[in-house]
Amino acid sequence: MDFVHDWMATKRKLKTLTIIDDCTKESVGIHVEHSISGAEVARFLDSLGVLPKRIRTDNGPEFTSNAFLNWSDGKIEHELITPGKPNENAYIESFNSRFRDECLNEHIFMDLRDAKRKIEEWRKSYNEEHPHSSLGMRTPKEFALEYEKMISG
Repeated sequence: MDFVHDWMATKRKLKTLTIIDDCTKESVGIHVEHSISGAEVARFLDSLGVLPKRIRTDNGPEFTSNAFLNWSDGKIEHELITPGKPNENAYIESFNSRFRDECLNEHIFMDLRDAKRKIEEWRKSYNEEHPHSSLGMRTPKEFALEYEKMISG
């Protein structure tokens, strides 16, 4: 998990929380707001349904806040990367670069609703239409379905 910042046409800040499954490369969710607190991170994770067993984040205030740490305690393993070492969270850094190049830099967001709609459309396209060489030229969704079948039986 990590954050990517941008601006809307109205000059208001746009903050996105990006969540990637390291195994399947699936974009599990992108939370879009003007600002996002640790408590909001926890609420968004809860809204996704199934929680991951483990998350990896930087040491940002949202991920080290009492609200987030209290929420995660006993629910999931929370791995903090070494400060100043974003390469320890390489999958999300790579995804965020692609997200910026293919979505944020390609759209003008008129308001928060417009940003949420366009970003969710891009996220679905990323998961369902973009094959990855690291997944044997399958999309993240295809790989996730195959992986789920393999581990369940």
